[in-house]
Amino acid sequence: MTTADFLPDPQTAATREVVMRYHLSWKHRDIDAVLALYHPEVEYNDFFQSRCLHLAELGDYVRATMPTGPDDFLVHNDRIRVDGDTAFIQYSLRVGQGGTFRTSEAITVRDGLIWRINEYALLTRDSPARDGQTRRPAASRLGLSARQMGLLARDIEEYFQRSQPYLDPALDLHQVASATGYTRNQISYLLNQMLGQSFYQYVNQARLQHLLKLLDVAQAPVRIDELAFTAGFNSLSAFYRCFRQHTGLSPKAYLTQRQG
Repeated sequence: MTTADFLPDPQTAATREVVMRYHLSWKHRDIDAVLALYHPEVEYNDFFQSRCLHLAELGDYVRATMPTGPDDFLVHNDRIRVDGDTAFIQYSLRVGQGGTFRTSEAITVRDGLIWRINEYALLTRDSPARDGQTRRPAASRLGLSARQMGLLARDIEEYFQRSQPYLDPALDLHQVASATGYTRNQISYLLNQMLGQSFYQYVNQARLQHLLKLLDVAQAPVRIDELAFTAGFNSLSAFYRCFRQHTGLSPKAYLTQRQG
């Protein structure tokens, strides 16, 4: 066996260099650097949405998909693997408390640029969907990629934390859609299919978390019914049901345990 047998494949080395630049451009949220790495004849096959994007469409796609927050957006499950002109990337994206997108990309390089990307995404649920949650719009009709669904989850969570819309007892799905810029179908799919909750379950859970924080600083005697309405609950029956589901106790028993 000669020394030449141990030399790295030049094509593999060149592919690795391009794909690492592409990976780091996403990581550093550098939109211009990402777009500069696409081949003029690029094909981006998003099998989650059953669509193929070309160069003219990728600008809008990257801008809509690029995370804007300071935290890492994707968790990479393995090192980037390269074979000849193709590289393979695997990553996962946690969506709230309900599920995880497991995604892989096969990236083909030609002429020193990204020529083709085949992206496959699979949603894995932490718990099975409840009855009535199966007849929802197909994800491919929502107009959002797997990454964008992850951004939707984060945007909704940040909106609820920042603006506290749940304090409005009349809050509805239309208001949340208008405030966040997503459609009602997109938000419903996220909540029902990915987080395993209805819209009002999600809202009441946010109200309950707000109420529990109020209890932490409340002085005796505590009027928990009044605090429930302050937190946005519009009926005591809904409040009692949500409270017991979350804590396993009635409000009275919870207060007794807390004071004891």
